[in-house]
Amino acid sequence: MSTAYLSHPLFLQHEMGSSHPECPARLQAITQQLTAAGYFEQLHHHPAPAAGHEAILRVHQPDYLQTLERTAPTQGYLQLDPDTAMNPYTLNAALHAAGAGIRATDLVLSGEVANAFCAVRPPGHHAEPGHAMGFCLFNNIAIAAAHALEQHGLQRVAIIDFDVHHGNGTETMFLNDQRVLLCSSFQHPFYPGTPLDRNNPHIVHAPLHAGDGSEAFRQAYNEKIFPALEAFAPQMIFISAGFDAHEEDAMSGLELKDGDYTWISERLVELAARHADGRIVSLLEGGYALAALGRCATEHVRILMGLQR
Repeated sequence: MSTAYLSHPLFLQHEMGSSHPECPARLQAITQQLTAAGYFEQLHHHPAPAAGHEAILRVHQPDYLQTLERTAPTQGYLQLDPDTAMNPYTLNAALHAAGAGIRATDLVLSGEVANAFCAVRPPGHHAEPGHAMGFCLFNNIAIAAAHALEQHGLQRVAIIDFDVHHGNGTETMFLNDQRVLLCSSFQHPFYPGTPLDRNNPHIVHAPLHAGDGSEAFRQAYNEKIFPALEAFAPQMIFISAGFDAHEEDAMSGLELKDGDYTWISERLVELAARHADGRIVSLLEGGYALAALGRCATEHVRILMGLQR
């Protein structure tokens, strides 16, 4: 299968301090592993364009965007929340991260490629309509999904989020939009502490506990998330691809293994083939143990490419 790979040099210039886990080395780890495996040159490479205001404002509030543009630093750092800061390159990097998902959606829906992986920073799934949080400025995956709905006229899109942290921002943005099936597995209780008692049939939570590991992770998908996806029959699948539930990642305690990311990627590709003409756009979220991130993201991309080891 033809797979697009979208990134941008600005993603390496955004940084939030020398000790911050959401660092430029994350993308370098992925690139190095893809290159070592011989996959990088086989991908269809596209630069991530900057998202325009119209696309961002489908899910974000105008005053939030205006505040970011007005207060973006020209030197040093601007702290947005206890975990999230801007340097002089951050705003442009965030605009291009949002634009990556839009461009990937256009490439996939035009038939130019079968699917796409967006190696972006900053990540997005914690960003709320009116504020940044959890390393995220713009909600990249929500912007991409809204673009598919509003610009391409899709009626049913699914977002699957397997980051170890719940994508609170994505849920907020689509809480009352039944065109979007949002399915997420995450460690609970854990950051950001989203309430789980919302009675929305198109929001499927699969909370897991520290130490649950591979068996509980796969059971949650087999018993809750995959049946919901099959019944919904999405026309396109978006993936918030966070690799921070890995056993090597100090940010979490779910203790997933490399093979779990291979498994979930294979299952989602199979499901997309049945319901969505194979159409998948995957965007990088978390993953902070660099070696594990590189290996698991490379496996994820290999599955998207339809390659055997």
